[in-house]
Amino acid sequence: MEKVEKLFCRILLMLLLLQCEIGWMQEAVSSPDFIESTCFSSIFWMKLNKSFLQKKFFKIEVIDPSGVPFLVDQMLGARCGYTLSKDVWGNPIFRASFLGCHVINEKDERFSLTVHIKVSLFEDLRTATVYQHPMHCSYFSWAPREILCEENYMEVSIKTDVPGISDPDTGEWMSALPEAQKVMYQMWSLMFYSSSGIKSTRVTDAEKLGYSFNNTLARVFLRSPYSTNETQNTVVNGVAVSTISSMSRYRQRWLLLLIDTTVSCPVDGTSFTDTSLMWTIPMINPRLVLQESTFRSLKVSMGINGEKIENPEKFNYTLEHNITHIGVTIPIGAPRGRLQSTVSNSVYGVTYSIDLLMEHSWTDSDWQLTKYLVIKPITIPFLPRIPIVINNTVPETRIFDIFLGVFLPDVNLVTLKIGDVTFSLKEAEQNGYRISAILLLNGTRGFELEVPFDDSNVLKEYMNINETRYHLQVIYTLTVGPDEKLYHHPADVECIMADVQLPEGIGYCDKENIYLEVTIAGLFQYWVLYVGNTLLDHITARTNGYFITTNDTHLLLQVPLFAPGIIYEEVSFERIQARFDLDLKKMATLETLNTFSIRCNFQSSEFIVCYPNGTITVLAHMKTVPSIDMGKTRLKDNVCKPREYTKNQALFQFQVSTCGTSLMFNDEHLIYENEISFEKETLPIQNRPIITRDPEYRLTVLCYYPIKETLMQSAMFYGSSSRTLPFGSGTMMSWPNSKGLIRTRQVLNIQANMFKDESFTETYKSHSLVFRGLWEPLFFEVELKDEAPNVELFLENCWMTQSEEINSMPHWNFIADGCETKSYGSVIFSPVTASNRIKYPNHFKRVRIQNLTLPLTEVYLHCTANIGTCLRVPSSGLPCKPCPPGTIIDQHSEIYSNHHGYVVVGPVFLLQPEQFKELNITRNKV
Repeated sequence: MEKVEKLFCRILLMLLLLQCEIGWMQEAVSSPDFIESTCFSSIFWMKLNKSFLQKKFFKIEVIDPSGVPFLVDQMLGARCGYTLSKDVWGNPIFRASFLGCHVINEKDERFSLTVHIKVSLFEDLRTATVYQHPMHCSYFSWAPREILCEENYMEVSIKTDVPGISDPDTGEWMSALPEAQKVMYQMWSLMFYSSSGIKSTRVTDAEKLGYSFNNTLARVFLRSPYSTNETQNTVVNGVAVSTISSMSRYRQRWLLLLIDTTVSCPVDGTSFTDTSLMWTIPMINPRLVLQESTFRSLKVSMGINGEKIENPEKFNYTLEHNITHIGVTIPIGAPRGRLQSTVSNSVYGVTYSIDLLMEHSWTDSDWQLTKYLVIKPITIPFLPRIPIVINNTVPETRIFDIFLGVFLPDVNLVTLKIGDVTFSLKEAEQNGYRISAILLLNGTRGFELEVPFDDSNVLKEYMNINETRYHLQVIYTLTVGPDEKLYHHPADVECIMADVQLPEGIGYCDKENIYLEVTIAGLFQYWVLYVGNTLLDHITARTNGYFITTNDTHLLLQVPLFAPGIIYEEVSFERIQARFDLDLKKMATLETLNTFSIRCNFQSSEFIVCYPNGTITVLAHMKTVPSIDMGKTRLKDNVCKPREYTKNQALFQFQVSTCGTSLMFNDEHLIYENEISFEKETLPIQNRPIITRDPEYRLTVLCYYPIKETLMQSAMFYGSSSRTLPFGSGTMMSWPNSKGLIRTRQVLNIQANMFKDESFTETYKSHSLVFRGLWEPLFFEVELKDEAPNVELFLENCWMTQSEEINSMPHWNFIADGCETKSYGSVIFSPVTASNRIKYPNHFKRVRIQNLTLPLTEVYLHCTANIGTCLRVPSSGLPCKPCPPGTIIDQHSEIYSNHHGYVVVGPVFLLQPEQFKELNITRNKV
């Protein structure tokens, strides 16, 4: 029995030696320059130069010992121990295990493999050039167990002790060696262990499942892809691992050999930060070390790109290990890795790739020595690296200096869009732009762009008082990374320069005018001139009576003394101190940057001045024959006397809301009217006409305030407040009360009163407080004075407010467009009949207001009115108009179309019942 066993082993050994000799005797062909190969541990390692293969197609074939080629593809690779990949620089890599298919094995010490690289310009490779490259490696330091964790497969090889052959005479059994080897291989079977149980299979069937099992002279090996049905995925110390638990069995009737061929490899263990990557594997894998108490780590080393690193710290790598883990930390961008640019979702960033390997040797009670080699290419996920724009502009140079960076050297600038124009780099330089690539100390780069401020593609905007903002908008287009992806990055920079010379103005006066001379450099390009709130142009000048002349350098403005826009600071008999302000405004925003103000003194003459605070000042000359006593002149309200007077002059000063001043408004102006009159002294004689020496003389005073310079509150009412009026302009018209002459009046002389009851006989006295209960009606009357008997007074719009100002808000309408409203109570027009007090009933309008629902305790009643002539004709169903129902307006009454008036009365205090009761108690006590 023992003799037969020795004979079988000797035949097997001789067969293997014969195969190795045949393969070793093949003639080697010199390798071309684009191929490099080396031996690392138990692996053939071949690299092809990508530069040579650029724009070419290639394939790799493995040549078996008989000269038959086998194409290397992904399916063949995992089963035969081949790996096809690329290194971080893009060079194709081919690796093959010493125990792989078609490798010539000489005594498990010397290994040879021949490959063909077929290169062609065409994809079908029919005209390919074939480059032959033989590889020879020696490996004497086999451990009893070696585990290789490749990218696409796991491999474990176990040393087997087969008895040696001592009989030198081998001739008798040499002829049986091939058949004996075949029978020996067929004697092996595999048993796989998993959570579902034990699965036993013959070697030939295992190959169909993707496994590769074989034996050499002294070793048995099992190779498996990572995705077979028998693969178990578990986590060891936080690291995912894939494991094939198997037992190889060799059985004869007289012999049973069991070999543990379990293999386990990490499939993860990577983590990343913005600055580094970490790769971790377990120190002890329980599926490989059954008795952890006997485990002893011997050596841990790392390598990159198939080369061991003896001093990792030299490259700023960190290799650490403890009782649970072995870890490698690599700074992002460290040597031997590749940092490259890329674009993801229009964002610039980088990726870092490095080909790591780790070798760990240990002993335990089950195995004398285990060598554990893991190959791990790692590429970090996309890391955004947003470029920055640095504005290095020195304003005094008037050149934009912009830096864009930082980028890796694989980024190139191809075009620039400046403003709305796109330039190639050559076109940009031809256009006067300077472009430079700036290399930085750490190997990165940036791009510098210089653009003059005065370039046509630079936006210029006048700012503030004397500054210009220069605004440069650039879009950089760059090619990024080896794929030359397009990336666009905007740059938006500006610089503000105090390089604008503001216009200057000088002024002077003569006896009747104010003059202002303004430099016109930049005028009407950046700035405009305003008088108050009105743009100064030729239309304004003509309307206001100004005179404008210009030359190449200056604008000369002549303003008469009493023209609109003149501000009167002092008015007296002796002089008029007047000022004219011309505002220099920014054209875009109408912000006032400067005011040219000229002040002059003029000798007094007849004038009227309408101030913005509602004050009217009039210097009147009364040239009558015989002369009159100027001290006895009066305004409409006889209590308003001259402030100063001489023999021939009287100076009046009053507010628009006093002295009987009337108000109207048209489309363009608020018009305030009053009269200066002289009350004659008469001598009555019985049964004879009155005798007087004094002439009758009246002077109508009108002040016009432009409506457009005030706030319009609604469609009906224009804001007009004595506190918000602009400067107005005035006129004076004198007229004798001669028979046959028609008086020309522009403002209606109307007045309003509150009455105590519906009889409309007793009014509330002037300046008295009016208290009414909310349930009590209000009796309101408006009277037209000093007009022709045939005209009729019409109320246009009436409203209540909390203030006596015409533009006060909110307001509550009780008459709109001449009609009663019922929004806040009942409004009824009361009839008016002739009486001792009422000579012309058509000059009166009476309104009764009751059942008020206003949320007020103090109200003022406002009304606007006009006049017309109505023809009384029967009619029905007419809409509300200025004339009452049943009448039409006389078409010949256009003479009155612009005659309007305005009145306000109040305050009226509206009391609740309890408040009214308390008020009566208080009065009774008093």
